[in-house]
Amino acid sequence: MRMAPLRLAPLLLLAACSRSPEPAVTAAPQAAATQAPAAVEADVGARPALRVTTLDGAVYDLAAQRGKWVVVNYWATWCGPCLKEMPELSALAAMRPHIAVLGLAYEDTSEDELRAFLRQHPVAYPVARVDIYAPPPAFGAPRGLPASWLIGPDGRVVRKYVGPVTARMLEDDIAAAGGPKVG
Repeated sequence: MRMAPLRLAPLLLLAACSRSPEPAVTAAPQAAATQAPAAVEADVGARPALRVTTLDGAVYDLAAQRGKWVVVNYWATWCGPCLKEMPELSALAAMRPHIAVLGLAYEDTSEDELRAFLRQHPVAYPVARVDIYAPPPAFGAPRGLPASWLIGPDGRVVRKYVGPVTARMLEDDIAAAGGPKVG
């Protein structure tokens, strides 16, 4: 079929930050449709709960961020596009008081190794390590990395992103959702 390569293109793009040599799709579509998902991913309009301990030992509660726009960003040290977007997310968090960023390191590594990595690649936002075998239930396992959620001041998901984001994209989406417009 001539259309098959076009249908596979998104899967190949999502698998770009995969360490695993296994294919991006491991089950036949019929089997996948009958299996229950491991976790439910936060959908647009949902008000997800998230409470994690950051690498500096603080508890980060998404509910405590009400009134701010929040970017929840899944990333990994081995993901090139993730590393490329980190400085921009860091600048956004530092320069825009109405925006908070939370990095969730989707890693099968120790917290000490992550702290060492972040000393070499510092960011201005809190980071927590996510257990890849037990990710936060409201966000689940990402379908690709980086993956981000834009949470509105009311705690509801405004938009989900799979792939890298830029500060401009986030600021434009915040403005489109009724938030402040940055010139």
